[in-house]
Amino acid sequence: MSRFLLLLTVVLGLVPTVARAALRVVTTVPDLAAIARAVGGDRVTVQSLALPTQDPHFVDARPSLVLDLNRADLLLAVGLELEVGWLGTLQTGARNARIQSGGRGFLDCSRLVERLGVPAGRVDRSMGDIHPGGNPHYLYDPRAAMRVARGIAERLGELDPEGKAAYAAGLQRFTSELEAARAGWEKRLASLRGMPLVTYHESFPYLASWLGFQTVAFIEPKPGIPPNPSHVAQVISLARSRQVRLVLQESYYPDTTVRLVADKVGAQFVRIPAGTDVRAGQSYREHIEEIVTLLERALKAKETP
Repeated sequence: MSRFLLLLTVVLGLVPTVARAALRVVTTVPDLAAIARAVGGDRVTVQSLALPTQDPHFVDARPSLVLDLNRADLLLAVGLELEVGWLGTLQTGARNARIQSGGRGFLDCSRLVERLGVPAGRVDRSMGDIHPGGNPHYLYDPRAAMRVARGIAERLGELDPEGKAAYAAGLQRFTSELEAARAGWEKRLASLRGMPLVTYHESFPYLASWLGFQTVAFIEPKPGIPPNPSHVAQVISLARSRQVRLVLQESYYPDTTVRLVADKVGAQFVRIPAGTDVRAGQSYREHIEEIVTLLERALKAKETP
């Protein structure tokens, strides 16, 4: 090799390779982040504005979140007014035309699923925290998650046409793994079908639709309204008459009252993890597995004399 070619080889070896810039995806909740990461693979960077320990109805619109959105190529939202109290402020402050509502870089994922809990007639604040478009907690149902994943893959492909094949492969992998796991989950929780349950908030209609249990009472007298002693007494009486065996609550709510109800009824209290712990590397499938395991253990504990 000539001196010139040798020198050229050395110089080129010192020049850093220009990597393809990954699409920057920001999501409102961790479950959407986990799904986007599974579909997008190494062609995306993903972060969630809310933590799995936070109530997504109430997220502090911190300046750091504005900066995250300023740099985002795609914003994924749950929709159905789950984030109505905080997301709009962040979008405005971000000064990023891509991720404003209606833009190519904004995806309201509720448009991808079959909505439950759409109220009939007029809705007003006296009814509590009612969502006029339907219940927003659809990500507890893996069937809805698969529909969301398809929509995310399609939008990623629109923003990054060169990555369409990679996103299709990521979608296929995510869907196949989730479908295989779902069959096992349904078998393990078959005894839940038709079972009467009590929940704290109206958080689980999609979970109930998937697993077949019946929610007979809510510990909140109205959505978002803290329980009072009179209503709690009514819930306990009804739960006893219906022989309720499980009481469910999302992990970000205080649990003193719920544990009291479960104890008075003689039911198992199940504290449901509210979101995928994406920062710890948890996948959406692992998150649902965690929920299924908790329900399974509670059922077995109640069956044990």
